[in-house]
Amino acid sequence: MASSKRVVVAAGAANAAIAALKFVGYILTGSPAMLSETYHSISDTGNQVFLLIGLRSSSREADRTHPFGYGKAQFFYSFLVSVLLFGIAGWESFSHGYHAITGGHAEALEGAVHLLGASFPAVYVNYAVLVGAFCFEGYALTTAYGGMRSDMIENDWSGFAETFRKTSNVTTLTAFTEDTVSVSGIVIAFVGVSLSDATGNPLWDGLAALVIGVLLMGFALALAWENRRLLIGESMPEEQEDELRATVAGWDGVVGVRDFRTVYFGPNRVLVAADVAFAHDLDTAAVDEHITAMEDAIIERNENVRKVYIEPETSASTGGH
Repeated sequence: MASSKRVVVAAGAANAAIAALKFVGYILTGSPAMLSETYHSISDTGNQVFLLIGLRSSSREADRTHPFGYGKAQFFYSFLVSVLLFGIAGWESFSHGYHAITGGHAEALEGAVHLLGASFPAVYVNYAVLVGAFCFEGYALTTAYGGMRSDMIENDWSGFAETFRKTSNVTTLTAFTEDTVSVSGIVIAFVGVSLSDATGNPLWDGLAALVIGVLLMGFALALAWENRRLLIGESMPEEQEDELRATVAGWDGVVGVRDFRTVYFGPNRVLVAADVAFAHDLDTAAVDEHITAMEDAIIERNENVRKVYIEPETSASTGGH
């Protein structure tokens, strides 16, 4: 936990510095794309703040009012990131780019910067900031990519699309998607600024700002949808749930599984509940021993399972999942 917090704090500080530099580039050149990227980096900084709050909240011990802990706090704060930060920043970026294109507010990138007796075009500040931001975000994306790959390999998922749909690790999911969008936004801004600088036509810069806005809003929608499924209580992936159910159904003395349910109550934290019918010739002590053994076997089979509740049934009739 301490290591995760240090990473989040470092990333937040770096994003805040990048946002400030991008804003300087916007002030010097009036580039709509640089303003959009400023909104983007501010969103990234806010994301780290909410992520830090989520990590701290989710680490609280279970109590009477929250008997299964506070793990879902990470889902909630990740949802806030999508709505309050990336949604608003995306709309502002889109609006600024749209008005720059349709209202003629975009201007050619002109002006000069005087530093230590030297003079150079102000647009060079944009290039320097974007290249530096690309290096930082590229490194962050590589790290997040490794985390997503680990989840994918561990769960035997076919690719990133399936991992995105099924993972409960919203910290890694948010970081990977955020870094992907960040790198994409930097490339778009660089292309827009370069084309406007080369042609003297500010349309390209305004168009880049508009596209960055669409990118941010798309990310906000996707992240909100992914956290929605976890907030309302999603079960484990079907193939993993079937494996656990088969473990119970094939247990010695079990004649039927009436009901079997799983639900995430935090990142990589699963609760399993089952109604199990046992053979009539088993006494109460034997049933209790079987239940204890099954609960241990389920937890051992899947490391994400933290709580198991098995209710013995007198009937052998079975039900669905």
